[in-house]
Amino acid sequence: MEQKVVFDENVACKDLIKEFFKLFPKFSLEEKTLIEKAWSFLYEKSQSLREDWQKPFCFHCIRVASILAESGLDAECVIAGLFHNVFEVNIVKPDELKEKVGEVVFNIISGTAKITGLKIQSKSLQQADSIRKMLFAMVDDMRVIFVKLADRLDRLRNISVCTEEEQKQIAQEVFDIWAPLANRLGMSSVKSEMEDLSLKISNNDVYLQIKKIVALKKSERGKYLEKAEKDVLRSAARAGIEVSVSSRAKHFYSIYQKMRKRNKSPEELFDLLAMRILCNTTAECYTLIGIVHGLWKPLEGRFKDYIAMPKSNGYQSLHTTVLCEGQPLEIQIRTKEMHGIAEYGVASHWLYKKGTNRDTVNVENLSIINQLKQLKNNASDDESAFAELKEELLGDSIFVFTPKGDVVELPFGSTAIDFAYKIHSAIGEKITGAKADGHIIPLSTALKNTQIIEVLTSSSAHPTENQLQIAKTTKARSKIRSWLAQNGFEKFGVEKSEIKTLEEEGCVHQRGHKKGVLVDAEKVFATTTFGKIRIGDTKNYLVSQAGCCLPLIGDKIVGYVSNGRGIIIHRADCPEFKRIPDVEERTLAVEWDVE
Repeated sequence: MEQKVVFDENVACKDLIKEFFKLFPKFSLEEKTLIEKAWSFLYEKSQSLREDWQKPFCFHCIRVASILAESGLDAECVIAGLFHNVFEVNIVKPDELKEKVGEVVFNIISGTAKITGLKIQSKSLQQADSIRKMLFAMVDDMRVIFVKLADRLDRLRNISVCTEEEQKQIAQEVFDIWAPLANRLGMSSVKSEMEDLSLKISNNDVYLQIKKIVALKKSERGKYLEKAEKDVLRSAARAGIEVSVSSRAKHFYSIYQKMRKRNKSPEELFDLLAMRILCNTTAECYTLIGIVHGLWKPLEGRFKDYIAMPKSNGYQSLHTTVLCEGQPLEIQIRTKEMHGIAEYGVASHWLYKKGTNRDTVNVENLSIINQLKQLKNNASDDESAFAELKEELLGDSIFVFTPKGDVVELPFGSTAIDFAYKIHSAIGEKITGAKADGHIIPLSTALKNTQIIEVLTSSSAHPTENQLQIAKTTKARSKIRSWLAQNGFEKFGVEKSEIKTLEEEGCVHQRGHKKGVLVDAEKVFATTTFGKIRIGDTKNYLVSQAGCCLPLIGDKIVGYVSNGRGIIIHRADCPEFKRIPDVEERTLAVEWDVE
């Protein structure tokens, strides 16, 4: 296993771009010009900067851009790869960069920076999956994910400068987050290299053992594999099928997984090597499987048709294992186009043709990542296709943060009550209010992607029938119903909450009224709280007394949800209350809590 692109560190930084175009000559003249201009600007800004290991800063940048180019991505993505970490080192101002690279590329760079700043340490596999989905929720352009994967892969390739502890942490992060993310995108080439490098870091003894055995097996079986390849080529030629045949060692991490699954050492595994046959059409794939099974006896239960039934990440191929000269040989058969998808996944479709001959990418051929279906809109542009991919990846879930930065996955439409019970049942039982991104929201408000949710609790609070009406998740409703049953509440949900959802989007700070004259909102209500109120059966709300009518216990009252200031209590007959703009959308039915 070796990385495919290596830059000579003796080459002057300003000349690295020439080496880049020697490796990747397929960009159009227009795109080469854009990339060269971007490189010149980067070199100008970073020529005195060194990475942590004292190498020129621009080496990491050009390596990341090369990984993206190797995956078949377009010039915009390559340029974003060059600048992906400039905000970390503060070598260029955002406005200046935006002017140089354009809005689209700038947005990719900004999205990458946002992910870089995200706390992504996972404590469990479930949390890791939520983080991966959260990454998709955060980005509008899928190329942000491609850039970040390229950055992580290059860091892995050059990890020797880190301490042993840092290396272990990075390897675990790759296993938990980045390799599965590459797999979800169908980028098996990136995934496999990430896993192999991480295995080398996390369990070097096993890695070296596998490497030694694979080398021996390949040497021992050299003539055997050469003969098998010639047999396939000869039989395919007789059938009039043009094929290319190659043999390869399986990736070390996949061998390691088999060792664990079968509880065997690498010496005991026979299928460490595999043969791959590439042809031109799907029909030829099925003809070739017949030819292979005619040459050697297939092992029962080892044939898999991933062409008729592709994997969820779009992977297509025919797999079979045959008994060749008394030893099992695994064979994969697929078209060259399928091979591109198998190696680079979504990136193999995205804009590569556009980068070479300006043809429009046919998104009908784009494999859907999370489900077995295709995009149907031939006229769909790149942006809308990215949006559809994002929807497929996220499904009907939202992803929000705790104040500590942990990611929580919830069904679409969930409220702060559902969030509280997701964190812990004890928090759900004591919830009295909630904040989203620092602003108080009604408990009935549906949460939105990427919000930071803070739960307000009280030791005297408890679940209510009103909360049962609001909760959306099975866990929250079950816990609330159970508490109510155990505490003598026999009827649930008799009265519906009159709480109305506060729409944060587009709301302006409302101003109160006093004696018919508009006054500053700071003077509308007293700064001290007074009395207690309840909404349905829920108590202990933070409320303030309206300064225009000064309601007292015993008065008929109404509540108003202010923007970021909790609930303001007015007398029900207050004429100034009725003049407040959008008052109907922010009104709460409240009562005095006189117990």
